[in-house]
Amino acid sequence: MDIKTVHKAKCHCGTVVLELTMPNGLEDPRRCSCSMCRKRGAIAASILLENLKIIEGEENLTLYQFNTMTAKHYFCKTCGIYTHHQRRSNPHQFAINVACLEGINPYDLEPVKIYDGIHHPSDTINL
Repeated sequence: MDIKTVHKAKCHCGTVVLELTMPNGLEDPRRCSCSMCRKRGAIAASILLENLKIIEGEENLTLYQFNTMTAKHYFCKTCGIYTHHQRRSNPHQFAINVACLEGINPYDLEPVKIYDGIHHPSDTINL
């Protein structure tokens, strides 16, 4: 798998194009068991906020938030593909949809670890 230091990612229709700076390759590739990720099924990898640039189609992204309204999930309005989200567990990072990376087959990463998003640490009340 050839992950470039600067890699492009696109939605299915190509309207949304991201430029990702990934000096350490794919960081923390995973799936999550929360209600959103479980239905989406995407493999996500982490990237610092400043390492993601939207180079085309920003106006075509739509935002979806739920539950605590902390995470920000972005989708292409035209094809519906999830491209990235600002993480709830680490708001200084985006999670990117590995399947959107140009020239990368996400199935080459299998097996991928699964995070327990049902029992998120931010949902725990400390008494």
